[in-house]
Formats: sequence, structure tokens, C-alpha cells
Amino acid sequence: MSRIGKKPVALPKGVTASVTGQTVEVKGPKGTRRFTAADDVTIMLDGDKLSVKPRGLSKRAREQWGMSRTMVANLVKGVTTGFRKELEINGVGYRAAMAGNTLKLSLGYSHEVNYEVPPGITVTAPKQTEIVVEGIDAQAVGQAAAEIRAWRGPEPYKGKGIKYKGEFIFRKEGKKK
Repeated sequence: MSRIGKKPVALPKGVTASVTGQTVEVKGPKGTRRFTAADDVTIMLDGDKLSVKPRGLSKRAREQWGMSRTMVANLVKGVTTGFRKELEINGVGYRAAMAGNTLKLSLGYSHEVNYEVPPGITVTAPKQTEIVVEGIDAQAVGQAAAEIRAWRGPEPYKGKGIKYKGEFIFRKEGKKK
């Protein structure tokens, strides 16, 4: 039994949902999102709650049960509050700035790195050493943050590079004499 799948997803005020076959469409103040579930689960709308049930006892049905419920919960969270990833930049001369729809990064390379922000994602640089990635799609926000971080991941000796806010970087000891 899926402990996550058992819980129904509550719809807050201002959010509407419609279920058509295996597709769930959720509309809220931040936009509209949709998800098509696998045939192994059934999605039902009961008033102001969405519930997911498996169609059988097969292993695949049980796997899809919890995952589908989480995807539906992410739809609801995305259209109400949205998703947010914060990145920090550490290092001398490392900085970020927005220029239109392009994030310009100075990361110690001989050239500036330009990252084109994908549609549906908002990237801001409130300080030169901070980057905030926001959007209503959890996967797209995480992917954009990972792509930015991949340009210069944190290194273990001095901690220079781009890291997620609150991420712990295991530090190594340098050379000994």
C-alpha cells in the first residue's frame, strides 16, 4: 500500500480541477497545468479533493499510484504558490546578472557564460552572488537550476562555484607540508 497515494490532494480556494479520462487539468491564480496519468491508476474528483486509486494489485499499478498522486499534488502547488530554487555563487570575481531574457555568468572562464531562460521560467539575480529560479512546473524549475549549476559546480577545496542555497559541500583538506 502506498502511504503517499492514500492521501487525497485538497484543492485550495481559487483553484479548480477537471478530470477527463486519465488527464487532470488544474487552473489557479498562477496559471494552468495538466498531467496525463498512466492507465494503471484512476483519478477521481470528489468535491474539493482529488484522489488517486490503483486499478489493480500489480507492481506497476502500485508504483504509479504514489507517483501519480505526487504529480497531481505538484500541479496544485504549482498553480497556487509555484516552485522556487535559490542558487548561491562563491568565488572571487564570480557573479551573475540578468540582461533581458539572458542570464550572464562570470565564472572564471575566459568568456562570459550566457544562459537563455526557457519559457515559463523566471530567473532573477537580486544580488551579484544570488540567482533565483521560479515557475509553476517543478520539473522545469529544477532542470533550469541544474543547468545553471552545471556551468561551475562547487569544488571541495575552497567551495568555489555555484551551489543550491543550504547545500552542504563536503570540504577536503589541502596539501600538507
